[in-house]
Amino acid sequence: MNIGDVSARSGLPVKTIRYYEDIGLVKPMRGANGYRAFGEKDLHKLAFLCRARALGFTIEDCRALLALYEDQARASADVKRIAKQHLGQIDSKIDDLKTMRDTLSHLINECSGDQRPDCPILEDLGNAPLAS
Repeated sequence: MNIGDVSARSGLPVKTIRYYEDIGLVKPMRGANGYRAFGEKDLHKLAFLCRARALGFTIEDCRALLALYEDQARASADVKRIAKQHLGQIDSKIDDLKTMRDTLSHLINECSGDQRPDCPILEDLGNAPLAS
């Protein structure tokens, strides 16, 4: 398969596939003409990476998960550890987003939204601490 075929079947843009090749996540064969020649195994890896990235795993997590996927002697505990660590990061982001939402909701409720110039939203943004 050429890169366009693999792109269509894996759901990944051509640019992403080239990037994954550049960083060593996939290593397609090269034909005599120098063009990439992807096999079913490459396609499967790319679909795996597409799904893992859609779940928010980092490139390094994907590298580790792909290595574990290909290792028939792997321990599922290693896979679970990576997934649990990622879930913890997601939970932390959710907590941060909830805090942001609560703060913004409070500021919106405090703002009268009328023709007067005073606005608690702008006051809050203007009183942000400066980084030192």
